[in-house]
Amino acid sequence: MTFLSLARAALPVGLALSLSACGGLGGGDASSGDRQIEAGAAQRQAEIAERNAGATVAGTGSTRSSLFDLFGTKDDPNTKVEVNKYIWNAALEVLNFLPVQSVDPFTGVISTGYGVPPGGGRAYRATIYVQDPALDARSLKVALQGQGGGPVSAETQRAVEDAILTRARQLRLRDSRL
Repeated sequence: MTFLSLARAALPVGLALSLSACGGLGGGDASSGDRQIEAGAAQRQAEIAERNAGATVAGTGSTRSSLFDLFGTKDDPNTKVEVNKYIWNAALEVLNFLPVQSVDPFTGVISTGYGVPPGGGRAYRATIYVQDPALDARSLKVALQGQGGGPVSAETQRAVEDAILTRARQLRLRDSRL
């Protein structure tokens, strides 16, 4: 027998013996020290679980039971968008002379660039926030800004909000007749 064939035979046997010394392949009963360690670990896990049962994930109000729950997604893929579709569409229709820069239906924000209204001489830009699914004035916030900077007068802003709400009611009435 050559040295190479002897090494090939001894290597697996040596690995098996070293693993069995760790207790993984040894079979037999665990010693009393091993049982105490396992019992202590189980008790410690139970204490941690009890303590974390009252802990909540920041801002969500939900409890977590393990570290892996912290990284898991809890978002429901079937979540409804909480934006009134009539106010949303009416805002886009009334302010159609403004170039749309960003639209986010999940947060209810529409941001526009500067544009001149038909028959007007001053350029405006708007940020519209639809914050509720109800069709009322509390659901709509409009912020207008003139080309020179700064907000526009309260009357102009109120007139735009009224125009959007009026158009939203018209759209709702049209849909109810269908």
